[in-house]
Amino acid sequence: MKPELQALMDKADQSLSAAELLLKEGYGDFAASRAYYAMFYAAEALLLERGQAYSSHKAVISAFGVEFVRTAQMDPALHRALIEAQTLRQTGDYETGTPITEAEARQTIAAARSFLLAATQRLTAT
Repeated sequence: MKPELQALMDKADQSLSAAELLLKEGYGDFAASRAYYAMFYAAEALLLERGQAYSSHKAVISAFGVEFVRTAQMDPALHRALIEAQTLRQTGDYETGTPITEAEARQTIAAARSFLLAATQRLTAT
């Protein structure tokens, strides 16, 4: 794997580990946010592998859908999970009256694990 792709996947792995630690300590909002970032970094790596780089979260999420889901190269559930995780991240990072539940954070972390596994498999297969 190219070093720049590996660096993004390392950040993704670290974000997932941080999400798990944060949830263990009872910080659901921040756990969900870190789980989202794990998926986001992996999506960036997948797109970068194709020579594509974007400057916004919305653009990365959209391009992931176009490049990998619409072309049936990756499971549409991964795109849905990325979109749902971004929504939770927005809530957890910017809203004060709507905490992320432990169940929501656990579900987002599980989705991030699946996303990273799929991304790793795809990046190491090419």
